[in-house]
Amino acid sequence: MRCQFAEVLALLDIHPPQPSFFAAMEDRGTQRIAFTVQYDGSSFFGWQLQREERTVQGELESVLSRLFAAPARIVGSGRTDRGVHAMGQVAAVDAPEQWSPRSLRRAMNALLPDEVWISAAAEVADDFHPRYNALERSYIYRIGLSPAAFSPFHARWCWPLAKTPQLDLLQEAAQAIVGDHSFKAFAKAGQEHRGDRCIVTSTGWNPWADIGFEFRVSANRYLHHMVRYLVGTLVDIGLERRPLDTIGSLLESAPGLTTSVPAPPTGLYLSQVRYPEGAYAPVEEATWKRTTYA
Repeated sequence: MRCQFAEVLALLDIHPPQPSFFAAMEDRGTQRIAFTVQYDGSSFFGWQLQREERTVQGELESVLSRLFAAPARIVGSGRTDRGVHAMGQVAAVDAPEQWSPRSLRRAMNALLPDEVWISAAAEVADDFHPRYNALERSYIYRIGLSPAAFSPFHARWCWPLAKTPQLDLLQEAAQAIVGDHSFKAFAKAGQEHRGDRCIVTSTGWNPWADIGFEFRVSANRYLHHMVRYLVGTLVDIGLERRPLDTIGSLLESAPGLTTSVPAPPTGLYLSQVRYPEGAYAPVEEATWKRTTYA
C-alpha cells in the first residue's frame, strides 16, 4: 500500500459511506459495476480466493471491502492458475450507489498492490454476469527466443527457449485447432464433469517485439491447462520433435498418443473477454496514471 486509506480518499475527493449507511442499504440500493483487471500473476496463487494464499480475487475483495466499509464479493469471468497473468480479466461487484465507475476505479488503483491495476470500469445491468454472459475469451502465450528472454526483466513473463521453433510449422499446426472439437487430450485429468468440447474461433503465431513469438487463441471456453498443453505440443512440432499432424491426431483421440509437457504458466495471459454488444462497454482512460503519495 502506498498511503493511508483516509488520505487516499481525501486526495481523490471521495467520501465513503458511514457504517450507518448500510443499515438502510436495501432502501438506498446498489449498482453493479464491472471492471477490467490487469495483473502480473507471478506472485499470486491464481485468481480464485483461497483461505491462506495470496490471490488476485482476495486482493480485490480486501480493497473493495475497505472502500465500502462492508464485506464485498466479486465475480470474475473465469479463473487463472498460479503464475498466469491477465491483460483483460473482467469482474463485477455490487457497489453502493454513491460510487461511480470512475471514482471506484481511481480509489481501487490507489490502494491495490503494484501487481494489480484496474484499466477500465462501467456500470452494467443488474443481471450482468462476467462469466456466464461471456461469448469468447482470448489468450496470448509468449515464448522468448532471444538472449534477452532470459533476462529477469522478461523471464517472468514468457517461456524462454534455447532453440527457435520454425514459425511456418507453428502456424500450420495451429490451424488444426480451429473449429468445434473435443479437447480432452489437452486437458488436465479429472475434469470430465465439465465436458470436453470447445469452439476455437481463431489461432495464430506472430512475432513478439524482437524477443520471440506469441501465440493467440480465441474460444468460447477452455479446459483446465488447455492452452498450456496446446503450446507445449505446438512448440515440439515447431522444433521438429513431433510430426506436423500431431494436433489433428490428438483431437481425434488417436490411441496411445499423448500431448507434450504443458508450457509453463509464466508466458500465459488472459488478454480479452468479449460480451454481447452493449453488455459491458467501458471507456478506458489510458492517460490516467496511478498516483503515488509520499
